[in-house]
Amino acid sequence: MKVNFNVLDRQYKKFQNEYEEKTLNILRKGWYVLGEEVDSFEKEFARYIGTKYSVGVANGLDALIMAFRALDVGKGDEVIVQANAYIACVMGITINGATPVFVEPDEYYNIDASKIEEKITNKTKAILVVHLYGQTSNMRQIKAIAQKHNLMVVEDCAQSHGSKFADQKSGTFSDIACFSFYPSKNLGAFGDGGAITTNNEKFASKIKVLRNYGSQKRYHNELVGYNSRLDELQAGLLKIKLSHLDDLNMEREMLANRYLKEITNEKISLPKVRKNATSVWHLFVIQTENRDELQEYLTSNEIGTVIHYPIPPHLSEAYQYLGFSENDFPITEAYANTIISLPLYNGMTDKEIQYVIDTINKY
Repeated sequence: MKVNFNVLDRQYKKFQNEYEEKTLNILRKGWYVLGEEVDSFEKEFARYIGTKYSVGVANGLDALIMAFRALDVGKGDEVIVQANAYIACVMGITINGATPVFVEPDEYYNIDASKIEEKITNKTKAILVVHLYGQTSNMRQIKAIAQKHNLMVVEDCAQSHGSKFADQKSGTFSDIACFSFYPSKNLGAFGDGGAITTNNEKFASKIKVLRNYGSQKRYHNELVGYNSRLDELQAGLLKIKLSHLDDLNMEREMLANRYLKEITNEKISLPKVRKNATSVWHLFVIQTENRDELQEYLTSNEIGTVIHYPIPPHLSEAYQYLGFSENDFPITEAYANTIISLPLYNGMTDKEIQYVIDTINKY
């Protein structure tokens, strides 16, 4: 049996009639950028997350770049971020001229809140919290630290659409939260897309200006902005998927629970979920000492896997100028050498997940 790492069209086929009807409706309207579909999606997404405002943008990286710009984070400022985050999170900081200050992750792969305060200096302006792999971080402790030191908080929710901490959804704890709607995300578009959420009207208004060439009124440019708009087609299709998101997340949780209960190989370390937190299981990440061997074994059995992520940002070629070396962040580097993500996607069949479980247990 062949089990791909992800199969996107199964989720599409599940709601095919809704998607196709909406697509034709938008195409026939003849209005494709910043129209009623974007406005409607922004309102519904803010309502779903639990914030006053949502602003659609072109992708998740743009959301991060504009979020830090809206907060006036720039040259001379430091932003604390976990060392094992995807490199786009760090790019959102450095593209604005600020410096990333890395903190090791905890056993849940999210930022270790107990190690944040030791990294705070008089240059620290914000904490970027990345809810990695679908699980919300320890936001109660992080918010307390931010308030104590008068720091802003930005959430990267690219992988945590709908996850919670203490019954509060990710995307509601911060000054600004950033979302990606890349097709493989839990709330994925049919192309690129992103959004920010906030309770601050000033920040939301600034993002709206920044995303549209720095302009509120056509040809009247207040700022040097970006061309970063969520288009009408993606907004309309996202609105449909948003109406099914809780059910889709529940399906992923059922699949993850099967892995958690039925993978019994002692060579495999299964992911944990923090008390008071939930995961929407964007990824199911396991650890094993002989990761490359396991990946080769699974590949030989036609099971697709991906490593999220093999090179931490501090060791990437792009950030050599920061001056880090191997062993500077040993926990992060250990994760990079031992983690591997198993197939988990909407529409995955009982036979497919059973085959993955049985194959891993035989390893």
